Amino acid sequence: MTKIFIDAGHGGTDPGASGNGLHEKDLTLALALKTRDILNNEYDGHSVQLSRTSDRTLSLTERTNMANSWGADYLVSIHINAGGGVGFESFTYNGSYSSKAETNRLAGIVHDAIVNRTEFRDRGKKEANFHMVRESAMPSVLTENGFIDSTSDAAALKSDAFLNSIARGHAEGLAEALGLTRKASETQAFVKILADSLWTYNSADWEDRAVIVGEDEVFTVIRNKFPVEGGHMYQLKSGLYITANPSYVEFYKK
Repeated sequence: MTKIFIDAGHGGTDPGASGNGLHEKDLTLALALKTRDILNNEYDGHSVQLSRTSDRTLSLTERTNMANSWGADYLVSIHINAGGGVGFESFTYNGSYSSKAETNRLAGIVHDAIVNRTEFRDRGKKEANFHMVRESAMPSVLTENGFIDSTSDAAALKSDAFLNSIARGHAEGLAEALGLTRKASETQAFVKILADSLWTYNSADWEDRAVIVGEDEVFTVIRNKFPVEGGHMYQLKSGLYITANPSYVEFYKK
Protein backbone atom coordinates (compact mmCIF):
# COMPACT_ATOMS: atom_id res chain seq x y z
CA MET A 1 0.00 0.00 0.00
CA THR A 2 1.58 3.28 -1.15
CA LYS A 3 1.24 6.08 1.40
CA ILE A 4 0.75 9.55 -0.09
CA PHE A 5 0.97 12.62 2.14
CA ILE A 6 -0.68 15.76 0.75
CA ASP A 7 0.19 19.05 2.43
CA ALA A 8 -2.18 21.98 1.96
CA GLY A 9 0.16 24.93 2.41
CA HIS A 10 -0.48 27.59 5.08
CA GLY A 11 -3.79 27.71 6.98
CA GLY A 12 -5.35 29.18 10.11
CA THR A 13 -3.52 32.30 11.22
CA ASP A 14 -1.16 31.98 8.25
CA PRO A 15 -3.09 33.00 5.10
CA GLY A 16 -0.10 32.65 2.79
CA ALA A 17 -0.10 34.91 -0.24
CA SER A 18 -3.15 37.04 -1.02
CA GLY A 19 -4.30 38.91 -4.09
CA ASN A 20 -7.25 39.58 -6.36
CA GLY A 21 -9.68 38.64 -3.59
CA LEU A 22 -8.04 35.24 -3.02
CA HIS A 23 -6.08 33.71 -0.13
CA GLU A 24 -3.51 31.00 -0.68
CA LYS A 25 -4.60 28.96 2.34
CA ASP A 26 -8.12 28.54 0.90
CA LEU A 27 -6.93 27.49 -2.54
CA THR A 28 -4.36 25.01 -1.25
CA LEU A 29 -6.95 23.35 0.99
CA ALA A 30 -9.43 23.07 -1.88
CA LEU A 31 -6.75 21.55 -4.12
CA ALA A 32 -5.59 19.08 -1.46
CA LEU A 33 -9.13 17.86 -0.81
CA LYS A 34 -9.89 17.55 -4.53
CA THR A 35 -6.65 15.67 -5.18
CA ARG A 36 -7.38 13.26 -2.32
CA ASP A 37 -10.90 12.61 -3.61
CA ILE A 38 -9.74 11.92 -7.18
CA LEU A 39 -7.09 9.50 -5.95
CA ASN A 40 -9.50 7.68 -3.65
CA ASN A 41 -12.36 7.57 -6.15
CA GLU A 42 -10.38 6.53 -9.21
CA TYR A 43 -7.31 4.58 -8.05
CA ASP A 44 -6.42 1.56 -5.92
CA GLY A 45 -3.29 0.53 -4.06
CA HIS A 46 -2.73 3.58 -1.88
CA SER A 47 -3.76 5.49 1.22
CA VAL A 48 -3.81 9.26 1.58
CA GLN A 49 -3.20 11.49 4.58
CA LEU A 50 -3.58 15.28 4.55
CA SER A 51 -1.70 17.71 6.77
CA ARG A 52 -5.01 19.51 7.29
CA THR A 53 -8.62 19.15 6.21
CA SER A 54 -9.81 22.49 7.58
CA ASP A 55 -8.57 26.05 8.13
CA ARG A 56 -6.02 25.00 10.74
CA THR A 57 -2.70 26.50 11.84
CA LEU A 58 0.25 24.12 11.55
CA SER A 59 3.98 24.77 11.69
CA LEU A 60 6.23 23.46 8.96
CA THR A 61 7.84 21.09 11.46
CA GLU A 62 4.46 19.69 12.48
CA ARG A 63 3.69 18.97 8.84
CA THR A 64 6.89 17.07 8.07
CA ASN A 65 6.74 15.27 11.42
CA MET A 66 3.27 14.02 10.49
CA ALA A 67 4.49 12.68 7.16
CA ASN A 68 7.66 11.15 8.62
CA SER A 69 5.95 9.46 11.58
CA TRP A 70 3.24 8.04 9.30
CA GLY A 71 5.93 6.53 7.08
CA ALA A 72 4.73 8.23 3.90
CA ASP A 73 6.17 7.00 0.62
CA TYR A 74 5.69 10.34 -1.13
CA LEU A 75 4.89 13.92 -0.12
CA VAL A 76 3.43 16.73 -2.19
CA SER A 77 3.13 20.21 -0.70
CA ILE A 78 0.62 22.37 -2.57
CA HIS A 79 1.10 26.14 -2.81
CA ILE A 80 0.08 29.21 -4.81
CA ASN A 81 2.79 31.58 -5.97
CA ALA A 82 3.16 35.37 -5.75
CA GLY A 83 5.67 37.96 -6.86
CA GLY A 84 4.63 39.18 -10.26
CA GLY A 85 5.02 36.13 -12.46
CA VAL A 86 2.59 33.79 -14.20
CA GLY A 87 2.37 30.02 -14.53
CA PHE A 88 3.41 26.83 -12.77
CA GLU A 89 6.66 25.66 -11.24
CA SER A 90 7.71 22.90 -8.88
CA PHE A 91 10.57 22.37 -6.44
CA THR A 92 12.61 19.57 -4.96
CA TYR A 93 15.35 19.90 -2.34
CA ASN A 94 18.55 21.48 -3.65
CA GLY A 95 20.89 19.68 -1.26
CA SER A 96 23.03 16.60 -1.81
CA TYR A 97 21.35 13.30 -0.87
CA SER A 98 21.36 9.72 -2.12
CA SER A 99 17.83 9.66 -3.51
CA LYS A 100 18.10 12.95 -5.40
CA ALA A 101 17.94 11.49 -8.90
CA GLU A 102 14.86 9.42 -8.10
CA THR A 103 13.23 12.33 -6.25
CA ASN A 104 13.69 14.57 -9.27
CA ARG A 105 12.43 11.86 -11.64
CA LEU A 106 9.21 11.38 -9.68
CA ALA A 107 8.72 15.13 -9.27
CA GLY A 108 9.18 15.55 -13.01
CA ILE A 109 6.31 13.16 -13.70
CA VAL A 110 4.01 15.07 -11.34
CA HIS A 111 5.15 18.40 -12.79
CA ASP A 112 4.48 17.38 -16.39
CA ALA A 113 1.04 15.96 -15.57
CA ILE A 114 -0.05 19.24 -13.97
CA VAL A 115 1.22 21.33 -16.88
CA ASN A 116 -0.45 19.01 -19.41
CA ARG A 117 -3.77 19.05 -17.58
CA THR A 118 -3.89 22.83 -16.88
CA GLU A 119 -1.90 24.32 -19.79
CA PHE A 120 -0.25 26.63 -17.27
CA ARG A 121 2.84 28.42 -18.57
CA ASP A 122 5.66 26.05 -17.58
CA ARG A 123 8.19 27.93 -15.44
CA GLY A 124 10.31 24.83 -14.97
CA LYS A 125 11.38 22.07 -12.60
CA LYS A 126 13.47 23.76 -9.92
CA GLU A 127 15.32 23.08 -6.68
CA ALA A 128 15.29 25.10 -3.45
CA ASN A 129 16.05 24.82 0.26
CA PHE A 130 12.37 24.68 1.32
CA HIS A 131 11.53 23.01 4.63
CA MET A 132 8.84 20.72 3.23
CA VAL A 133 11.18 19.09 0.70
CA ARG A 134 14.27 19.27 2.91
CA GLU A 135 12.89 17.76 6.13
CA SER A 136 10.67 15.07 4.62
CA ALA A 137 12.17 11.59 4.91
CA MET A 138 10.63 10.47 1.63
CA PRO A 139 10.76 11.76 -1.98
CA SER A 140 8.80 14.99 -2.15
CA VAL A 141 7.81 17.89 -4.36
CA LEU A 142 6.44 21.36 -3.68
CA THR A 143 4.10 22.72 -6.35
CA GLU A 144 3.41 26.41 -7.03
CA ASN A 145 0.12 26.54 -8.91
CA GLY A 146 -0.16 29.94 -10.53
CA PHE A 147 0.39 33.45 -9.20
CA ILE A 148 -2.28 34.85 -6.92
CA ASP A 149 -1.18 38.42 -7.73
CA SER A 150 -1.44 37.85 -11.48
CA THR A 151 -4.73 38.99 -12.98
CA SER A 152 -4.82 36.15 -15.51
CA ASP A 153 -3.77 33.39 -13.11
CA ALA A 154 -6.11 34.65 -10.40
CA ALA A 155 -9.04 34.69 -12.83
CA ALA A 156 -8.35 31.02 -13.57
CA LEU A 157 -7.93 30.18 -9.88
CA LYS A 158 -11.40 31.62 -9.18
CA SER A 159 -12.88 28.89 -11.41
CA ASP A 160 -13.80 25.66 -9.64
CA ALA A 161 -13.44 23.84 -12.96
CA PHE A 162 -9.85 25.06 -13.23
CA LEU A 163 -9.12 23.99 -9.65
CA ASN A 164 -10.46 20.57 -10.63
CA SER A 165 -7.96 20.52 -13.52
CA ILE A 166 -5.07 21.37 -11.20
CA ALA A 167 -6.15 18.68 -8.74
CA ARG A 168 -6.57 16.13 -11.51
CA GLY A 169 -3.08 16.97 -12.75
CA HIS A 170 -1.71 16.29 -9.26
CA ALA A 171 -3.66 13.04 -8.94
CA GLU A 172 -2.74 11.74 -12.39
CA GLY A 173 0.90 12.68 -11.89
CA LEU A 174 1.03 10.96 -8.50
CA ALA A 175 -0.71 7.88 -9.89
CA GLU A 176 1.75 7.62 -12.77
CA ALA A 177 4.82 8.33 -10.66
CA LEU A 178 3.84 5.86 -7.93
CA GLY A 179 2.39 3.15 -10.15
CA LEU A 180 -1.16 3.26 -8.83
CA THR A 181 -3.81 1.09 -10.48
CA ARG A 182 -6.93 2.70 -11.90
CA LYS A 183 -10.12 1.27 -10.43
CA ALA A 184 -12.17 -1.00 -12.64
CA SER A 185 -15.22 0.68 -14.10
CA GLU A 186 -18.42 -0.77 -15.48
CA THR A 187 -18.08 1.67 -18.37
CA GLN A 188 -14.94 1.47 -20.47
CA ALA A 189 -13.71 3.97 -23.04
CA PHE A 190 -12.29 3.09 -26.44
CA VAL A 191 -10.84 4.67 -29.55
CA LYS A 192 -11.36 3.30 -33.05
CA ILE A 193 -8.84 4.24 -35.70
CA LEU A 194 -10.41 6.09 -38.65
CA ALA A 195 -7.25 6.81 -40.65
CA ASP A 196 -5.55 4.30 -42.93
CA SER A 197 -2.54 4.40 -40.63
CA LEU A 198 -1.72 6.41 -37.52
CA TRP A 199 1.26 6.82 -35.21
CA THR A 200 1.10 6.00 -31.51
CA TYR A 201 3.57 7.52 -29.03
CA ASN A 202 5.66 6.23 -26.14
CA SER A 203 4.90 9.31 -24.06
CA ALA A 204 2.81 12.49 -24.21
CA ASP A 205 5.23 13.93 -26.76
CA TRP A 206 4.51 14.25 -30.48
CA GLU A 207 8.17 13.51 -31.27
CA ASP A 208 8.29 10.27 -29.26
CA ARG A 209 6.79 7.96 -31.90
CA ALA A 210 6.13 4.31 -31.11
CA VAL A 211 4.30 2.08 -33.63
CA ILE A 212 1.80 2.58 -36.45
CA VAL A 213 -1.77 1.31 -36.04
CA GLY A 214 -4.32 0.81 -38.80
CA GLU A 215 -7.91 1.59 -39.76
CA ASP A 216 -10.67 -0.06 -37.68
CA GLU A 217 -8.30 -1.16 -34.89
CA VAL A 218 -9.82 -0.51 -31.45
CA PHE A 219 -7.91 0.30 -28.24
CA THR A 220 -8.97 0.74 -24.61
CA VAL A 221 -8.49 4.24 -23.19
CA ILE A 222 -7.30 4.65 -19.59
CA ARG A 223 -6.82 8.42 -19.63
CA ASN A 224 -9.35 10.61 -21.36
CA LYS A 225 -8.53 13.51 -23.64
CA PHE A 226 -5.85 15.81 -22.27
CA PRO A 227 -3.87 18.70 -23.79
CA VAL A 228 -0.45 18.16 -25.32
CA GLU A 229 1.44 20.91 -27.11
CA GLY A 230 -0.35 21.62 -30.36
CA GLY A 231 -3.27 19.26 -29.73
CA HIS A 232 -4.72 16.56 -27.48
CA MET A 233 -4.04 12.89 -26.73
CA TYR A 234 -5.53 9.80 -25.10
CA GLN A 235 -3.50 7.30 -23.09
CA LEU A 236 -4.13 3.69 -24.04
CA LYS A 237 -4.26 0.62 -21.81
CA SER A 238 -1.02 -0.57 -23.41
CA GLY A 239 0.72 2.52 -22.01
CA LEU A 240 1.05 4.15 -25.42
CA TYR A 241 -0.50 7.49 -26.35
CA ILE A 242 -2.53 8.46 -29.42
CA THR A 243 -3.97 11.63 -30.91
CA ALA A 244 -7.46 12.67 -29.79
CA ASN A 245 -8.16 14.45 -33.08
CA PRO A 246 -11.66 13.28 -34.16
CA SER A 247 -10.54 13.36 -37.78
CA TYR A 248 -8.30 10.37 -37.04
CA VAL A 249 -9.96 8.49 -34.15
CA GLU A 250 -13.48 7.87 -32.87
CA PHE A 251 -13.89 7.95 -29.08
CA TYR A 252 -16.76 5.99 -27.50
CA LYS A 253 -17.81 4.22 -24.30
CA LYS A 254 -19.70 1.01 -23.60
